[in-house]
Amino acid sequence: MAEREADMDEDAGEVPAGEGDNDSDREEDDRFFVWIGNEDMDEDDEDDEVEDEHPADTEAPESFELDTPAERSGHIAVVDRNIMYVWGGYKNGQSHGFFDLYLPRNEVWTYNMESGVWMKHVAGGNLHTSMSGSCGTCLDGVLYLFGGHHARGNTNRIYRLPLRAPSLVWEEMRDLKGLPPSSKDKLGCWVHKNRLIFFGGYGYAPQGSHRGTFHYDESSSLMWDSPGRGWNNHIHVLDLETSTWSQPITQGNTPSPRAAHACATVGNRGYVFGGRFKNYRLNDLYYIDLETWEWHEMSVPQHGPVGRSWHSFTPVSPDHIFLFGGFTTERETLSDAWLYCVSRNQWRPFKHSHAQSPRLWHTACAGPDGEVFVFGGCANNLLSHQRAAHSNELLLFNVQPKSLVRFCMETVLQHSERLSGYWDCLPKHLLHSLKQRMSRVNTLGS
Repeated sequence: MAEREADMDEDAGEVPAGEGDNDSDREEDDRFFVWIGNEDMDEDDEDDEVEDEHPADTEAPESFELDTPAERSGHIAVVDRNIMYVWGGYKNGQSHGFFDLYLPRNEVWTYNMESGVWMKHVAGGNLHTSMSGSCGTCLDGVLYLFGGHHARGNTNRIYRLPLRAPSLVWEEMRDLKGLPPSSKDKLGCWVHKNRLIFFGGYGYAPQGSHRGTFHYDESSSLMWDSPGRGWNNHIHVLDLETSTWSQPITQGNTPSPRAAHACATVGNRGYVFGGRFKNYRLNDLYYIDLETWEWHEMSVPQHGPVGRSWHSFTPVSPDHIFLFGGFTTERETLSDAWLYCVSRNQWRPFKHSHAQSPRLWHTACAGPDGEVFVFGGCANNLLSHQRAAHSNELLLFNVQPKSLVRFCMETVLQHSERLSGYWDCLPKHLLHSLKQRMSRVNTLGS
């Protein structure tokens, strides 16, 4: 149900994580909450019901026996120094009904992209609750977590988690100056010049004067005495040097409000593709110049990617962004992949071996050698009355050609018996990387 709520929350933004409106922001977000679903509920209603669940009943117990993360959707993932960090989201409960559980708030999983090893960490600090549909990003070795949906609704709190410290400890960022964003989930983020730039989302109406448009979702307040939610196209900038929130004055053709969209930063451009607004999942592409704050709409060809929400859009080079998966207006979960060329404004389909692994509300992180690591997500229609097919599978896409160093590493590993006596002659960083990869080979062969 969490997923279902999420779909509804794509717009409503009150459930664990959803696309936005009852189907985009709100519905898709709301589904992440723990609750028993009503088959007569629509997507929007599901979101609202989810957000009203009691927090004490929404968090799954810590897992001590697993050596890989639990299946989940609506989580976040970031990369620092070839380590992928995974937090949050929700999964199915153990009962046969539509009962969803948030993943434990103090549980952080790491994946070493060289050795292929997962490891669970227990984080300390003052993170107040488990959530789905939050926005996570990494800058200079610090994970920043904003917003999300929990058992009581949406939040606009922001936290930081230093990843290179001896232990992982969450810190709430308080005493920030300026007007913060409204409480929401299923939003996107760009990072540029020590600034975190948040766009869109599904959640509560803003309090105070916010630049941009908020579109109220009329279906969001039909159930459970909800205050109501909607989609927005607000931009909020957090300057990490001055600890100040601000909103830029933008120019150009502004995108419509949306949630469960995907954002990518390439140079000084912040790209946004798709998302949900009202009952539609979009296939439009915009970028904003992060220095002049001018919006530009880019044409998407007729035979390009279809409209979607809950997809991923990952920069893989200074000139390419990788699009994978998502959820269509017709409620089809997608497994297609595309490469967008920034300099030519061209889309081309990307052939891969995971055509039988559709995903929505997953995460995607770029690796050190041109790969994209897709983790988790849902493999079926999150808004249907079926049990959600949450995944903990890691899908690997080799998007860019391998580097010369990578080819040399693989050759050395293939002839390790003959060449291992010479390994100590290598620079320390190459020797470390080689041993990491060797341990992965040994693990796979055991």
